[in-house]
Amino acid sequence: MNYRPSHSGSGPASNSLRLLEIVARFGTGTTAKEITDALRMPPATAYRLLNALVGDEYLVRTSDLRGFALGHAISGLVTAANPPTVPTAARTVLEEFRQGNRFAVHLFMFRSASLRIADEDPDYPLHSVYEMLRYPHTSAPGKLMLAELGNSVFPLPSGQLVKLTEDTITDSGQLYKQLAEIRLNGQASEINELESGSASLALPVRQPDGSVGAALCLTGPAERFTTISEHAEAARELTTRLSPLLF
Repeated sequence: MNYRPSHSGSGPASNSLRLLEIVARFGTGTTAKEITDALRMPPATAYRLLNALVGDEYLVRTSDLRGFALGHAISGLVTAANPPTVPTAARTVLEEFRQGNRFAVHLFMFRSASLRIADEDPDYPLHSVYEMLRYPHTSAPGKLMLAELGNSVFPLPSGQLVKLTEDTITDSGQLYKQLAEIRLNGQASEINELESGSASLALPVRQPDGSVGAALCLTGPAERFTTISEHAEAARELTTRLSPLLF
């Protein structure tokens, strides 16, 4: 087979990507010889990379042990890269809830230990998007995700956490305590932690097995957080309606 992979680098990481691309293109049962022929790679190098990728579950051996196939770890990468899909029925329910509210209503989904924007309120666009997605400890939906994942899945860095405002929680011990409260109360909030002058409340949208797969987030000015909180019960009812539509 003659094939020119899209990755032309020669370092270990690039070679691993090229190897994975070959298996993806050739399909289940791709042999080591097909890989070395297509990549013009020394067999010793190919076998070393193959063993490493199998060990990390990016590849698996076929039942006859003669070839390779993509492993389940790849699905995590693909899921994280693709934007979440929100069915029309769920978008309609969200839009109905937004009517008459003078604050933003956003939907986030959790994908491979990352926060993803699923449905942004068109009337109140998100601010500080990069910071929200990069530093989950600073936002209400991010905290909800951290509380669901637990430290074993999403370990926090040692030392102080990134500080975005004067009110951002930077002590990991304090954050762990807050995450425990979030698990107990079933909601997360932040005031002036992601962005000065802004506040948000996030409620979980549960999957059929009871785990949290998304967050409904109400956002507005910090001085209106009490008003936003008054809509918590209505928002919780909305999450119950959204759950079967999303999952």
